[in-house]
This record gives sequence, structure tokens and C-alpha cells, in this order.
Amino acid sequence: MKEERITIPVDGMTCASCQATVQKVLEKTPGVVDASVNLMMKSAAVTYQPSATSPQQLVDTIRSRGYEAKLPVQNESAFDEQEARDKAQEEEFRDLRLKAIVTGIIGVLAMIFSMPLMTSDSMQPGHGGAVADPFMQWTMTSLTPMLKTLMPWAYTIPHAVLSYGLMLATLGVMVWAGRHFYTRAWASFRHHAADMNTLIAVGTGAAFVYSVIATVVPEFFLQRGVAPDVYYEAVIIIIALILTGNAFEARAKRQTAASLRALAALQPKTARVVRNNQEMDIAIDQVTQGDVVIVRPGERIPVDGEIISGASSVDESMLTGESIPVEKQQGDSVIGGTINKTGAFQYRATTLGADSVLAHIVKLMRDAQGSRAPIQRLADKISSVFVPIVISMAILTFVAWFVMTDGVAGVGFVRAFAASVAVLIIACPCAMGLAVPTAVMVSTGRGAELGILIKGGEALQRAGDLTTVVLDKTGTVTEGRPVVTDIVVRDIVRASGGGNPAERASASIDERTGVSMNKHTGEHTDEHTDKHTDKHTDEHTDEHTNEHTDKRARESRLLELVASIEASSEHPLADAIVRYAKDQNAELQPVEQFQSYTGRGASGVVSGSFLLIGNAKLMSEHDIDVSTLSSEIDRLGHEGKTPMYVAINNSLAAIIAVADPVKATSLDAVKRLKAMNLDVVMLTGDNRHTADAIAKQAGIDRVIAEVLPDGKVAEVKKLQQHGKVVAMVGDGINDAPALAQADVGIAVGSGTDVAVEASDITLMRNDLQGVASAILLSRRTMRTTKQNLFWAFIYNVIGIPIAAGLLYPAFGILLSPIIASAAMAFSSVSVVTNSLRLRSVRLGE
Repeated sequence: MKEERITIPVDGMTCASCQATVQKVLEKTPGVVDASVNLMMKSAAVTYQPSATSPQQLVDTIRSRGYEAKLPVQNESAFDEQEARDKAQEEEFRDLRLKAIVTGIIGVLAMIFSMPLMTSDSMQPGHGGAVADPFMQWTMTSLTPMLKTLMPWAYTIPHAVLSYGLMLATLGVMVWAGRHFYTRAWASFRHHAADMNTLIAVGTGAAFVYSVIATVVPEFFLQRGVAPDVYYEAVIIIIALILTGNAFEARAKRQTAASLRALAALQPKTARVVRNNQEMDIAIDQVTQGDVVIVRPGERIPVDGEIISGASSVDESMLTGESIPVEKQQGDSVIGGTINKTGAFQYRATTLGADSVLAHIVKLMRDAQGSRAPIQRLADKISSVFVPIVISMAILTFVAWFVMTDGVAGVGFVRAFAASVAVLIIACPCAMGLAVPTAVMVSTGRGAELGILIKGGEALQRAGDLTTVVLDKTGTVTEGRPVVTDIVVRDIVRASGGGNPAERASASIDERTGVSMNKHTGEHTDEHTDKHTDKHTDEHTDEHTNEHTDKRARESRLLELVASIEASSEHPLADAIVRYAKDQNAELQPVEQFQSYTGRGASGVVSGSFLLIGNAKLMSEHDIDVSTLSSEIDRLGHEGKTPMYVAINNSLAAIIAVADPVKATSLDAVKRLKAMNLDVVMLTGDNRHTADAIAKQAGIDRVIAEVLPDGKVAEVKKLQQHGKVVAMVGDGINDAPALAQADVGIAVGSGTDVAVEASDITLMRNDLQGVASAILLSRRTMRTTKQNLFWAFIYNVIGIPIAAGLLYPAFGILLSPIIASAAMAFSSVSVVTNSLRLRSVRLGE
């Protein structure tokens, strides 16, 4: 059945219970296959069946639980999405900051004007003088003498005026600054649910109602021997402290997305293009595919494209983590958002908008940060039952205090009331809801800075559990591009005499062990004997110098002949020889009678000589004996190099060895993986000799060679069946089946392949060091996440009993509702702050 996925923005979630409520209601909606609600991202990613439900129905379902939701904007780019989110976060922070400051000022004033209401009689135990808020009692007792000296007029104001004035001020604060606590709590109550807002609303609401009764009908308390004290200032200060904590939390949340904002900000606003033979600056969204774009030194490249003229070096560090600028020339691709360093160039625009590399990265990061790590389920399970349990504990706390003290006639009622309110306030599960997503957001952002794109919380967590890393060879351990490594030229001894021009060309290429040919007479001399009999040191030195020069000249001549033939071939090994020849400034010659032998080699006539170039099978087909170089062939095979035989006029003339060299960083990367107690395995379809040679150079002990793509999947399964948690590292294309089968698939990209579907992690740099860094980042993230969850849980485990008065009988310690609110508010800030440490984590490359 057809399935679709949508990400719905959700506002109003403030804690883990809110998140659990939205997730639960979505999961129970008919037609919903999967739902993932993220508190940090304020979003719900839903996979659903269009035949059973619709996006609007999903939005309505979320709204029915009292949360704000809306359909995502159609055709909105990742950049626009991020800009809108940043703007919303900034507005949220400013709103919370304003409310926190104003409410805090009102709270201080309320505390000052509450002190004249605290008479000496009301402070006596017989009159119920144990104030419901011990912190306020201490403050008023300590500051009253000072206040009487500084503000004697405040004590002349009638108590009724002060009480009603404080009541109105408190009501104003509750309606303006704290309104969302009560509206959301009511919405949850209507749907038989409870969350953080419920706890705050019940706690502050109970204190307010208590104070209103004491203000309007004080006789109700006096008749029962309890002073009619009011706690308006406590309500205001509790709201102020919670808002302050929320403001700090919002500010810290913005910092968790700093890397994502930095990426989104990379895209320039304008581009300089050539249209109608004129240069003009246009908005970035007006650039069309095929436009010629001009970039000068120091400018940021506006869109993706391919260079058509000019050359430069480009700083791609923000995308790949590579600090060294990359040299670019005609035909090379450039990525929008990177910085042109030195030269000027023109390029043709290719992928634009949502299809660009930068847009893909931003979208990938947003999706990753909106995902959920499996460890989040633990917090979700606890949060789903947490609030009802806390409310029950608050009721039990009140009953216990009431029964075990003086009851209604004494201090028991107010102490019971204070303790129950403190339990409600301190137990808000904000920190639990932030513990996992903040760490995921920061670490995925940090990974992107280092060129490591992690697709989500699940992949991030699994990477930390790995025990075995399986590496593909070609393009992963090695460069993935063959190069010429050796040129071995056979000794050719030709008897004196004539011979046709082709034979003379063959003979003149090289005489490896000292046999030189006199091309004019056809006679040869024994140079080896001359060297031993020559008693003049200067002549001996001259001979070596001349021999070396002659060898270089003969190699150059050989390269010219061979490269001339291979230039017409499309084989990768032929391309390696042509590139090497051009690097040596060899001049290619015209080729006649070119012929390609599929899978074996090629032939042709160059400068009158017939050349045959290919593998041993091609030599055998033409009855060419290669045994004269058997020792060299064995050596090259053990070194993992592929020999290309060169025959001139049906006689073996040379071997050109081609190999895919090991990357310079592979050895160090493998050492790092081993140091992390990971088993490293190389898995390749190449032959055993080559695989063993490459593995030895890279420091890999275990090799599985001569394996087809299907066999790679079977080998990964075999490791998993032996209890291994396996990461497969490959190029993301040929290794896609094995990447999908592994517990974690890691695609080693080149900076443009940023969204390989089969992989869980994509490395922007073509470097195995990123594998070790990704695993280390995962381990650090999971350690931080566990720290967050520990402190979130332990905070409640310790805080709730203290708030309930567990320590009072032995130590006389009570936890004020105000102190409880401060602790609750800043517990979430501490969790976010702990996660932010991941922004500066060093991964030891």
C-alpha cells in the first residue's frame, strides 16, 4: 500500500510528556504507519497511508490535544525552512525574555509589599504561622527590619488594599505571562492527559486560590486557628523563574542549531552571470540551469556548476571539513557556498535550488536532527506515566503532612500545602524531554562541520555500538584511480646486421643490464667488461651518468609509443598510462591500424612499429613469450600491482605496472580503528594477491577477497550471525547492498555524493579518517546522552522526596516551592548546556 511522509510543525510542546502525548495520539490515528515527534525541532514526522488519512486530518488531530500545528509550506526550500525556523526561535526567545524580566520585577515588588501582611501574630506557631513557603518566611523575617527602616509608609497601607492589589497583580501575571500554562493544562485535562503545564498550573493555581480565599473570606482560616496569609508573591516568582529557565533554554536551543544555521547562511544572495554578452548581478533564485556564472578571487561560489574557463583553488572546508583548498580547473565541478581563493573562473550552472549539494546537506541535517534515537524510548515510557504519578504523590504528600502534624487546627495544613505544591513544581519533566534530542542536534551539527553527515539519531546511536568495521578496497582503502607505478624494460640484444626499420625501433628502446646497441654499425661492445677494466674514475662516473640518461630517454620513447596506442582505448588502466605519459611531457604519435581486444588489451602501429599492449592472455594469443620477465611479474603480483605487457614487433619489450595506490591516510585511520577496539576487515572482489598486498600496506590483518557484490552481503550477514555489530564502509554505489545489510552503512563520498540512500552515514571527504571520527563522535554523543538522562532522572528521584519533606523529621529541611521552581527551570538548562559541550569535541584526527 502506498505510503507518504510529512513533517508537521508543532508548537506548544514544553516537556517530554507533551512529546509523548502528541506521539501517542498520532500513533493511534488510523492510517498512520509511524510517527516521530521531536521536542527540540518542534515537529512531528509522520509516515501515513493517503487512502486512510490526510495531512489536514493529522494537523487537526494534534490541535485537538491543545497543541498548535499547521501544514508545512509547499515547495519551501531547505534554506527558507531554516530561515523561518531561526526567525521563530528568535521571536520565542525575545517573548520569553520580556515576560521573564517583567514578571521577575513584579515578583520582587510583590515580595516587598507582602511583608507588611506578615504580622508578628501570624508568625506564631499557634496561629498557623509556619508559612507555606519557608523561603518566603526566611526572606520576610530577615528583611522586615530593613524594610521598615527604608519604607515605613508601606506598613501604613491597609492590609485589604495590599491583599487585593497583590491579587490583581498576580491575576495579571497569570493571564499575560503564564496564560499558556493554564490553557495547555486545560486542553490536556479535557483529553484525559497531563504534562508539565498540568503540574505548573495545579501548583500555582492552588496557591492562588488559597490566597484568594484568604483575601476574600479571611474568617474561614481565623475560625480554624490558621493565619489568613496570602502567597501571591510565591505564584508570581514561580512563574517568573520558570519563564527565566525557558528563556535560557530557548537561547541554548538556538546554539544547538548553530552549525545548521551556518550551513544555510553559506548560500550567497546574488550571483554574477553573463547574459546577452553582458555581466549582471541577479538574485540567486533567478539563476537558471546553463547560465554562465563569473567568480572572482575571495568570492563565495553561488550555485553548483562545472568550470568552463579559468582555474583556481577553492576552500570547501565548511562542507567537507578539509582545511586545504582544492585545486580546480576546466571540467572540474564546484559546489555552491564554497569560497574561491585565488584565481578567477567562469562556470556553467548545473544543479540549483533544492537539488543543489548544499540544499541536500541542509535537508539531510534537518531530517537527522528531527529524528529520534532508540534511547529516547526510555524517556518516553517514563514520561507517559510520570505526571499522573507526580500528582498522586503530591496528594499523598498533603495527606501525610496533614495527618502527621496538627491538622486543620495547626500548622499542618499550610505545611502540607507548601510541600504538595513543591512536589508538583519540582517534578516537571522538562529535562527528560531535552536529554536526547539536544545531544543529537549538537552532534549531527558538529559532524557536518567535519564533513560527516549522519542521517539520524538511530544511526548515531548504532555507530557507538559497533564492534567490526568492514572496508571495501577500491576507492575506500585505495585512491580508486589506477596510476603507473613501475616500468620494467626487457634487455634486447640484436645481432649485427641489417633488419627492417621496425626491428631497429624495437632494439633502440632499452638495454636494461648494460647492453647498448651501436645503431650505425650494428656492432656491440661489452660495456660490463669495460667498466671493470677502466681504471679512470671520471670515465666510470660518466658511464653511469650516461647510462641513467639513456635509460630515461628510452623510457620516454617507450611511453610515447605505448601512450599513443592507449589514448584510443577507454579502459581505466589505459587511462592511467596516458595520464602518466602526459605528466612526463611525452608527445603522442599518430596511430595506424588500432584494434581493441575486449578485456585483454589493444594494438596498433606507431612510427612504423607494431605494438601489442595488454594482459598475459593477449600475449599468449600472439605467441609472445613473457617468461623472460617472470621474476619481475612475480614481484609485481606480490606487491598488488597489475602488469601490462608491451610487445614491439611480436617481441616482449617491457612491462608497465599499474596499481590503485593506498590512500595516504588509510594506515593511520586503520590504526585509530584498532585503538578503539574495533575489528577491521577488508572485503573486496579483487584477487587474493592484490588484496593481501593492499591490506598489508594499510595495516589490515583480515582480508576476504574475490567476493562478488552478492557475496559481500553474505559476508556481512555471516559476521552479524556471529554476534558482531557491523559497519560497512564503501563508495555508496557498487556496495549499496552490503551498506544496506550492515548495522551501519558508511558511504565514503567525494564531496558531491551527499545523499546515498543505502548509507546511514556519508563522509564528504574521501578519507577513512572520517570513519573513525564518526564512530568516536557517536560514542561521545551517547555518553553525553546518558549523562543527560542520568541527571534528569536523578534530579527527580532526589528532588521529589526532599520536596515532600522526607528530610524534615531528621534535619528540619523543607524545600520551598520557589526553590523547587528554580531548580526545575534550570535543570533543563543544565541538560542543554551539557549537550552543547559536543560542539567543541575534538575527534583526534
